[in-house]
Amino acid sequence: MLVSYNWLKDYVNLDLSAAELADKITKSGIEVEIVESLNKGITGVVVGLVLECVQHPNADKLRVCKVDLGEEEPVQIVCGAPNVAAGQKVPVAKVGAVLPGNFKIKKAKLRGEASNGMICSLTELGVEGKLVPKEYSSGIFVMPSDAEIGSDALAYLNLDDYVLELGLTPNRADCLNMLGVAYEVAAILNEELRLPEVQVEASGEKASDYVSVAVDAKEDNPYYGAMIIKNITIAPSPLWMQNRLIAAGIRPINNVVDITNYVLLEYGQPLHAFDYDRLGSKEILVRRAKDGEEMVTLDNAKRKLGTNHLVITNGKEPVAVAGVMGGATSEVQDDTTTVLLEAAYFEGIRVRAASKDLGLRSEASSRYEKGIDRNRVYDAAYRAASLMAQYAGGEVAQGIVEAGERLVSEGKAEVTQTRINTLLGTEIEGEQISDILKRLRFEFDVQGENYVVTVPTRRPDITIDADLVEEVGRIYGYDRIPTTYLLSEGRPGGLTPYQAARRKVMRYMEGTGLYQAVTYALTTTEKSNAFTFSEEQENVHSIKVSHPMSEERSTLRSTLIPQLLEVLKHNHHRSIDDVGIFEISSVFFAHEQSLSVLPEEKTYLSGALTGLWSIHPWQGEKKKIDFFVVKGILEGLFEELGLHSRISFEIESLPGMHPGRTAVVKLDSIVVGFIGQIHPGTQKEWDLNESYVFELDLDQLLGASVEPTVYQTLPRFPSITRDIAVVVDQNLPAGDLNTVIHEAGGELLKESSLFDLYEGERMEEGKKSLAFSLKYYDPERTLTDEEVTKAHENILRSLEERFGASLRK
Repeated sequence: MLVSYNWLKDYVNLDLSAAELADKITKSGIEVEIVESLNKGITGVVVGLVLECVQHPNADKLRVCKVDLGEEEPVQIVCGAPNVAAGQKVPVAKVGAVLPGNFKIKKAKLRGEASNGMICSLTELGVEGKLVPKEYSSGIFVMPSDAEIGSDALAYLNLDDYVLELGLTPNRADCLNMLGVAYEVAAILNEELRLPEVQVEASGEKASDYVSVAVDAKEDNPYYGAMIIKNITIAPSPLWMQNRLIAAGIRPINNVVDITNYVLLEYGQPLHAFDYDRLGSKEILVRRAKDGEEMVTLDNAKRKLGTNHLVITNGKEPVAVAGVMGGATSEVQDDTTTVLLEAAYFEGIRVRAASKDLGLRSEASSRYEKGIDRNRVYDAAYRAASLMAQYAGGEVAQGIVEAGERLVSEGKAEVTQTRINTLLGTEIEGEQISDILKRLRFEFDVQGENYVVTVPTRRPDITIDADLVEEVGRIYGYDRIPTTYLLSEGRPGGLTPYQAARRKVMRYMEGTGLYQAVTYALTTTEKSNAFTFSEEQENVHSIKVSHPMSEERSTLRSTLIPQLLEVLKHNHHRSIDDVGIFEISSVFFAHEQSLSVLPEEKTYLSGALTGLWSIHPWQGEKKKIDFFVVKGILEGLFEELGLHSRISFEIESLPGMHPGRTAVVKLDSIVVGFIGQIHPGTQKEWDLNESYVFELDLDQLLGASVEPTVYQTLPRFPSITRDIAVVVDQNLPAGDLNTVIHEAGGELLKESSLFDLYEGERMEEGKKSLAFSLKYYDPERTLTDEEVTKAHENILRSLEERFGASLRK
């Protein structure tokens, strides 16, 4: 909403600058986005009278004028405007004047004739070209005959004005008009409010003798009123009205159209003037448009209407789209003598539908959409009629022809003094609250500390007690509300134990040299069911997406392995064959095919490796990725998590995996994942080189209880190391032997590690040799050879009894 500071003075006494007023309005809750001065740096422009105007002797398009500027002698000015003529009063920039753009006027000679000044057009004075009246769009501006010669022309042209642009929120549609802003400003400044005084002297004829009004679509058009003004003379509107329309961003047209626009800005009530003689009947019928019905609007465009649009008709054909735009056939023109003035209330939803469908956006439609004051429709109509009588010479027929209810009842809202002070954190006295409500022009009754407020129809945004609290608070002054600080115990931010453990896992995996991958959670049903390692995964149902983007993204995954293999494949096809990646992400399981049972979401840690693990060009060494490289990565992870002693690896045959190089990972005898090589057939299907993968249920690992870490002092006494090599069955896992070694070694055995595997010559068929290094020590004393030998022999005996192992010779 653009608000003219000078226009606002008609309604409220303003003893402060436009900038100060803008600051107060903003502090009261309505943001003033811009305060714009209409004077674009202009000085030295006065009113001049053209005494003579003759053709320039050396130029066809120039004229030599003698202009009276109210000084001792007239000045000679050369002017190129086609409409300049003797007897006109015009704005003149004197020598030394400054025009917009810091353009300074100097004495000059044009084709041999002296020119001491410049007769100005409105665009040369900073008015936008689209706002200049058509008759002056290509020439100088002619001022009213009562303009005083030599006086400041800026005051006549309203170029000494300021325009405040309000950034209104949708609930403050009451300020989409000058009277609404005046109510607001009067309340803020605690000043008296002056409303327009409307007087209409009606002629002896009745409006009902000229027109009848009927409404078929009563829900869309609760009220429609029509007035008749006869003997109209179409002419330019008075300069003060043109100035105010220009300040509001509306181009002046003629007195009748300008008056409807002026009242629209003043009252917020859209009006439309029909040429009565071009209407085609004495009947107004408001109805929904017929499907496919057509009409030509004021912009000379043919519009195709539908049943969703509300139209004004002459009983047969549409003559206007209700609340949006009038029709070209009934437009007010230069020869119009009788006007039918429409003043109606249309439902905003219907107006918005038509405005959107037809691509027509107007000042009228925007106000209907946001809501207008229905009780002001009648007043706005009479205001426009009185202005037409005054400035267009019209005679107003008696009465207004109506259909529907003109008035609606005012609302009620209640609030207590305690409620106001509790919400605002203030101690406002009852007298202050009463004073604020009076400043807002709200009628109210005080019942104890309860205020029963009658809400005027111009303020539909006020419905509950909180709205009244807001009104009191903003007029009281938000800047006067005391500042309080929140009292709370400060807590430093931090990670939950689960988050910290998950981050620890991620950092460890990155530290091993693996890169983190992020893949899609959606895959195919076939891939979702691949690479299962537990009965739980085998017994779940696929979770389908209702409207998948493609078949490749139709199912929620229950394993991360296929997506990681896709990454390996992507790199392999680009000749990148040494890849190690991991991903920590969610997988999904549905144990029942029912919409009422939500699927289960778990977090998995998975990895995929292929190619070389390490390369040492100087030593000429290369290490390929194999089962034990991947196993070593996981063993390091379990050590980090404090679970190493509770983890075991057991050989297992799993779908899609190599039968002899795959093992499940168990935590306290519970399967929590698997590790192994991709089956050669599967590798061929995926077009991969030899690849290894692992997948772990991270939720189970991180949810396992872990004994706190206890630090021990470094041993002061020496340790004793003994090696042992035993011959066992070829299929016996080394881990089983290592478990028995620790059990039999007792408290003195601190460490055992496998350092050699031998299968070959001089070894019985079906047998292998495993060599372990054993470390013994006691932190409190030095061990004797007898004690170590006794423990060592106990280990050999246990291995022989459990596995039939024999000492290798």
